Amino acid sequence: MPNWAELGTELENVLHLRTKIIAYRRLEKAEELDGIKNVIRLDRFFTFCQVPFMVRVNGITVGITREDKIQDRCSRIFGLKNATEKSMNAEAAMLSTTWFRSPEEALQQQGDYYRVPVGGAIVLAPLTKQKFEPEVLLVYGNPAQIMMVMCGLQKVKYERFSFSFIGEGACSDSLAQCYVTGKSAVSIPCYGERSMGGVSDDELAIALPAKDLEKAISGLKELAKIGFKYPINSIGPWLDPTPLLSGIYNVDSRR
Repeated sequence: MPNWAELGTELENVLHLRTKIIAYRRLEKAEELDGIKNVIRLDRFFTFCQVPFMVRVNGITVGITREDKIQDRCSRIFGLKNATEKSMNAEAAMLSTTWFRSPEEALQQQGDYYRVPVGGAIVLAPLTKQKFEPEVLLVYGNPAQIMMVMCGLQKVKYERFSFSFIGEGACSDSLAQCYVTGKSAVSIPCYGERSMGGVSDDELAIALPAKDLEKAISGLKELAKIGFKYPINSIGPWLDPTPLLSGIYNVDSRR
């Protein structure tokens, strides 16, 4: 198993992240939580978007099963309950009075959701505590920090990144999408994540397959040798950029 604590610390330091990287894993059976040390179980009603804050800011490990008092909508995104035609129609009726103009459009959003396959439990912990083998990593940062993560991945192997915006329920755009597709997924955190999950106005989120963490770090190190690193150096909009560009790209930047 990789040294997740060491890798997590390295990325947090390289990017000067304000909060911890989150490790996420789906468990087939709820009993598997018993094998993870110091797992907190919430005994009140809660939404999933509150949990990442507890992990990345408070540093605790949270386990969730279908028996817990998590919002049904969250349960269906993260594989604690099946999404059925009845549940999707009920959710669409609720959303049609808030975020969408009609039950038909709200139901269309339901069909666009990425959903984690149903299992027995999920668990989230700070990556640096190395509590378990993670499947997906969730990183919150400002746009520049998230951009650098993607550039690090592209430095090792180029691919065109795309992102989706589902609207309310953006955890489907990041964590769930990454789990289902096996590809990195960037999201603009939604209203709920910001009002209940403590996400700051300047934060974005990126979900990475855990296996890609070393690739991201390797690419960031290569970019740093060239001079591309975070915090980003700025000469401002009023100076001639020729010396900076010529020094980095080794060409006459005015051509």
